[in-house]
Amino acid sequence: MQDQSTNKIAQPNIKLSAKDVHVAYSGRPALHGVDLLVRSNLVTALIGPSGCGKTTFLRCLNRMNDLISGCEVKGEILLDGDDIYGKGVSVEVLRRRVGMVFQKPNPFPKSIFDNVAYGPRIHGLAENDEHLEEIVRKSLRRAGLLDEVADRLQEPGTGLSGGQQQRLCIARAIAISPELILMDEPCSALDPIATARIEELIDELKERYTIVIVTHSMQQAARVSDRTAFFHLGDLVEEGETETIFTSPSDERTESYITGRIG
Repeated sequence: MQDQSTNKIAQPNIKLSAKDVHVAYSGRPALHGVDLLVRSNLVTALIGPSGCGKTTFLRCLNRMNDLISGCEVKGEILLDGDDIYGKGVSVEVLRRRVGMVFQKPNPFPKSIFDNVAYGPRIHGLAENDEHLEEIVRKSLRRAGLLDEVADRLQEPGTGLSGGQQQRLCIARAIAISPELILMDEPCSALDPIATARIEELIDELKERYTIVIVTHSMQQAARVSDRTAFFHLGDLVEEGETETIFTSPSDERTESYITGRIG
């Protein structure tokens, strides 16, 4: 515990620290000793070719890999200095602190209101019905969706457009007041207009949340992220300020990927 406290004091702007993280699926290595610091209230983009390990790493950060049979995770991941794989750690509590938005919008087959209210209800975050409605409306507002759905909160969330559904899923994620939001290619199923709206939203959300986003689009990474980490064949090749990674990378593999020679 002493070491964890020291970590917090020495690196006050570090929200999450990954050290020597290895992942294997049924004995087949997928990540090889990844070290990465995620800074508070910034957007960190994970980029790289398909199958390079970026989504595998993302899923380590809220222990989604626990759900995959035969997946083994080794190494240390600290959230505010606390080991998320430590003994006695509640995965339920962890996933309240670390929200996730998936590749395809996945609203529940419930009303717009009940989609957003789901998390606060199961975690007991609302003191009464009035407080619950306040949480729902505030979350929808922060997700840039309230004005579009304010008069139809009891209609099915599945009836919204694709872009609206993804913003509904973002509202659902932030309704439980997470500290870190993970986004796994959140715009890959959306049209350019909806993508632009989500990107604007990401920029607004980082004022309150730390965000890690996996994206297959280098243009998107360049637009939305403050820092970029490049993965290749299970290795974290390099990480740094986004502008530096895209204009003067230090590794030939990063340059080859950015210029289209690999990937």
